[in-house]
Amino acid sequence: MEQEMVCGQVQLKPGRSLMDWIHLMKSGKDMTGLRGRFIEITPEELAKHNKKTDCWLCIRGMVYNVTPYLEYHPGGEEELMRGAGADATELFDQIHSWVNYDSMLKECLVGRMTSKPTCVAKVSANQPGLKVPKETLLNGITVPDGSKKQLQDISPRYEWFQTEDMITIIIYTKQKDINSDSVIVDLEDGVLRTEIRQQEYSYILHLELRHEVQEVVSVHCGSKVGKIELHLKKINNTLWNDLGQPQEHNNSYKKNAVRDLFYRKCSLISKVDVSHNTRLFCFQLPPGCHLTVPIGQHVYLKSSIQDVQVVRPYTPVLSSLYPEARNENQTCPYIFLMIKIYPDGLLTPIIDKLQIGDSVFLSSPEGNFKCTQLKGVSELILLAAGTGFTPMIKLISFTLKISYFRKIQLMFFNKEEKDILWRDQLDKLTSIDKRFEVEYILSEPHSEWTGKRGKIERSLCSELLARHTEKLKRLVCVCGPNSFTEQVIGFCKELGISNEDIHAFSG
Repeated sequence: MEQEMVCGQVQLKPGRSLMDWIHLMKSGKDMTGLRGRFIEITPEELAKHNKKTDCWLCIRGMVYNVTPYLEYHPGGEEELMRGAGADATELFDQIHSWVNYDSMLKECLVGRMTSKPTCVAKVSANQPGLKVPKETLLNGITVPDGSKKQLQDISPRYEWFQTEDMITIIIYTKQKDINSDSVIVDLEDGVLRTEIRQQEYSYILHLELRHEVQEVVSVHCGSKVGKIELHLKKINNTLWNDLGQPQEHNNSYKKNAVRDLFYRKCSLISKVDVSHNTRLFCFQLPPGCHLTVPIGQHVYLKSSIQDVQVVRPYTPVLSSLYPEARNENQTCPYIFLMIKIYPDGLLTPIIDKLQIGDSVFLSSPEGNFKCTQLKGVSELILLAAGTGFTPMIKLISFTLKISYFRKIQLMFFNKEEKDILWRDQLDKLTSIDKRFEVEYILSEPHSEWTGKRGKIERSLCSELLARHTEKLKRLVCVCGPNSFTEQVIGFCKELGISNEDIHAFSG
């Protein structure tokens, strides 16, 4: 069974992997129940198909019969059933925005909506007297009436000027705490795409440039004034009359929840063994790419398998736990991914077969962790299972550079001793910095293992949390398989840890 996603999956029945679904789609079986007909569907008709034995849902105006797909859905049947008989676009954007649904469900397409159906995220009927304001559209965003001007007031704007050999684009973000983590630039084949990420919205500047420029873009952030400067060097000293031709979503300000993922082609530079089944891959970003992956966030790798787009999340790591002194927030041309290879997996065997110089498509960063969550925290408690260790790597390195962090504790769960990732580095780190502690727990240890044995349980969490110094503010971070994460969160709450002091990494 496919196991490459660390978080958010349920245990599927045998024969219900993604590859099994691809084979079923290729089998010629009628997946729509309409024998090839493409129909127009009213909201009333859509609403009738709301059972597990007859489940239709609408995504962006197109209707899919997902009944045959329910048992193959990694998130479980109930998650898909939340959109049954309704418009599931918003639900999809919140949970599966990275999934290429038109590829995954193309054989399930039954038709097109005649008008807008009821949305899953509708106002509850148990809220009498609640008035829903009329909605309007601004730059592709649906916003309540009366807030259009407010959105325009906070939306970034840009201007540009030129010298004989240089083009300078200035983006005024209207946000003073902007930094390089918030800026993503891609310049390829004369097309410049710049994305400025803020808390809830993203600003896109997307242009096919009027004339040729060198591939490398110089980016400067003025955090005190909220200004970003892009410097592009002209190839010919030509006077430009304008910047160029607008492309999709140019000069738009959109909610992050509905933002499409953007991919760029990255080349494999190296791969080394971390354990018997886990490798550290180093990918080089294109010359025209400026991208920093913030702490705790992940990227997606994408590949086409039998005409189906397969996407998987991976958390970028450092090249080692104790790299040479440098600013980890500086833009680096390399992305390191620690990936466990599953022989019967869908994507990881393909990644493992990549040769030096081969390319993959890598997305912009995503994730729900913000460094502001560390404000005032003096003690970090980390619980990781298997490759759930990956988001902890940057977090450990970052917090050990900050003097006010008094203690960082890692409880690392694995199956066997050979599965422990970077054990030598972790042990060395404990000797380098006494604030860092690590404990290994194995569920299937050999007879000579002297450490802790078993799986996650309440007593282990209680023991770890009992070491807490009362005067210190703490944050508990957890990542691993979905069942592991849910158990840890449950135990922490039973032990009196508030929601604000727990973070579960998404993936």
